Amino acid sequence: MANQPKTRLYVDSPLGEGQAVGLDPERAHFLRHVLRLDKGDVVAVFNGRDGEWLAAIDGFGKGWCSLTVTAQRRLQAAGPDLWLLFAPIKRGRIDFVAEKASELGVSRLWPVFTRRTDPNRVNTDRLRANAIEAAEQSERLTVPEMVDPLPLDKALAGWPVERTLYLCAEAGNVRPIAEAVRGRPRGPAAFLIGPEGGFAQSELDEICKLPFVVPVGLGPRILRADTAVVAALACWQALAGDWTVDGGDTRPPFRAPADPTVGE
Repeated sequence: MANQPKTRLYVDSPLGEGQAVGLDPERAHFLRHVLRLDKGDVVAVFNGRDGEWLAAIDGFGKGWCSLTVTAQRRLQAAGPDLWLLFAPIKRGRIDFVAEKASELGVSRLWPVFTRRTDPNRVNTDRLRANAIEAAEQSERLTVPEMVDPLPLDKALAGWPVERTLYLCAEAGNVRPIAEAVRGRPRGPAAFLIGPEGGFAQSELDEICKLPFVVPVGLGPRILRADTAVVAALACWQALAGDWTVDGGDTRPPFRAPADPTVGE
């Protein structure tokens, strides 16, 4: 198909018919030397505000590539209002957290330092790059907001009380996650995942006193922090998120079977 995009890119530029878009050297290199695209090839672009558009490559130069936006492919749609607060973990695993959280529709990524957090620095630029790449590949129309790291107590000090915070706790009095999510009205939500060594007991006690916190359990096995992120977000999406749209196919766009009788 002539208008089938060769790849999908997140850009900061405004998008509209006839709009010119310039790509940075890294993206230009990717299109020219990795994908081996050329003038006239079509890509899909999105910026989190204007929907998704087709754009044709105008040309390449030394460290640059220019595109012209041609036609809108998808209208902008809001994603789930879902935040993820997580204690930083070792490099590689924290990159996995950013990638999978983006795929699972998180709208805000927020590293927080707990009492047992081991890494004391977070490369938010790298995490954002991982989240953007995952957004491009998963066909979501937005990219998660990346919030600067804070100590957990400071992050919770100004918490909006209407946003339920599900505390994934490995100890204490908790409800199974499915029961807890089903029992809450739909609305803004967030998950808090602790460090590899778990929360300190005194820390858990303090957090559980907060009126917006719902402690939940993730089953009878101890999960790694990065595994807990995927498990918790998948449960929420299946029970209260955008996997539960009524009366429609919730699969990604452009994935319908060619034969309408398939599955009958």
